[in-house]
Amino acid sequence: MKPSTSQRPAVLVTDAERGSALAIIRSLGRRGWRVIAASAVPDAPGFRSRYAAARLVYPPPTDDPRGTVMALLGAVREHGADLLIPVTDDVGLPLAAARAQFADVCRVALADDEQIALVTDKQRTLALAGELGVPVPLTRQVRTAAEADAVAGEFGWPVVIKPQVSRLVNEGSGVDVLEVAYAADRVGLLRIVGEFEGRCPVLLQEYCPGEGHGVELLAYEGQPLAAFQHRRLHEVPITGGASALRQSVALDPQLYEYSRRLVAALKWTGLIMVEFKLGARGPRLMEINGRIWGSLPLAVFSGMDFPARLADLLLSAPPPLPAAPDTDYRIGVKARNLEKDLVWLLAVLTGRRRHAFLPTPGRLAALAALPGLLDPRTHTDSFAWDDPRPALAELPQIVRKLLGKRGKIARDSRSVGGYRNMPLQTSLASGADGHAPAVAEPEQEVRS
Repeated sequence: MKPSTSQRPAVLVTDAERGSALAIIRSLGRRGWRVIAASAVPDAPGFRSRYAAARLVYPPPTDDPRGTVMALLGAVREHGADLLIPVTDDVGLPLAAARAQFADVCRVALADDEQIALVTDKQRTLALAGELGVPVPLTRQVRTAAEADAVAGEFGWPVVIKPQVSRLVNEGSGVDVLEVAYAADRVGLLRIVGEFEGRCPVLLQEYCPGEGHGVELLAYEGQPLAAFQHRRLHEVPITGGASALRQSVALDPQLYEYSRRLVAALKWTGLIMVEFKLGARGPRLMEINGRIWGSLPLAVFSGMDFPARLADLLLSAPPPLPAAPDTDYRIGVKARNLEKDLVWLLAVLTGRRRHAFLPTPGRLAALAALPGLLDPRTHTDSFAWDDPRPALAELPQIVRKLLGKRGKIARDSRSVGGYRNMPLQTSLASGADGHAPAVAEPEQEVRS
């Protein structure tokens, strides 16, 4: 492994357009690390951070995954990076396929291939959970519309339709991002499953209403070193998706135990989030998020500095394993992704939604939430008093994106039969929620 060209450790952080990447850039920059901010977005807010010592624009990984890998390899060599942290699966999966090229260059914050396969293949995730006694939704795997029709009677409506994997990586054509969908009736079910035939098996799942919770962990070879939990207050889409507003909560012993079993079975090293829905029938596992999750800034704001802990773990000697994980963080802290939260407010106020058959917040909820936009106690992912420029750069971008969403909202409101026409390839990343895709972040929430 090539040493850093300075006495300070150096790290390259991808996806600098995201709040989660910005949290990493700031955390390591404040510790004196030399941080190279990288993104496929030329005006990524993370490029404006005072803690970004250098910047890299790489080809969009969804279009040119090989080009992305080669650009990152060249950058870590040029800057003498000690550590490369991929933030999204769009970057992480191509890097995993090319990990041998980085072996003698720098450490890459990625799990091994088998671990990645277990957390990205939803069928394998559910099978592992079943072996460990972790409760999951009723699920059936199907490959064709005919198979879906044969088992549809086991479910009530709506039915959740999940591609078995969220991304298909092809060096020639890029990365196909496959989204979760819902069907309100048999006609919708057969049409949507038919669109996946020959591309990817899908999982039919019962719809699990409830509140989304994420248990976030830093682990070493399956042993949790630190743990944090949050609950989702606002989600985008409003029928269930990535978190727009979330709050730190006390670690639930039962959810932690389920998460611990999964992490131990995976023998996981690094950061990971286990997502649940808490409903009337108790918790149900939604998914395991093996990449950097979208709500990471909340953990940092709450005093759980996962980025610094991750860097220390990967570049230092193995730590002494504690009897119990560190859970020293502040409870009741709130943080929002400003763009997503504005999308949530507009969607609730207008009453427009993708799926008319799913429960959604009423307009009074949006009116009650409006004053919260001015509450100084609620953090914004992109803003920090010692580093305000990323947030200032983000504001005009948010305005442009929200104006651009008007046509999308109109199309969604015209969807036929209560379900939307779901493309198999899209530039929007899947939400880290187990039931719906994120639409506000270019994410991640995870899918959260």
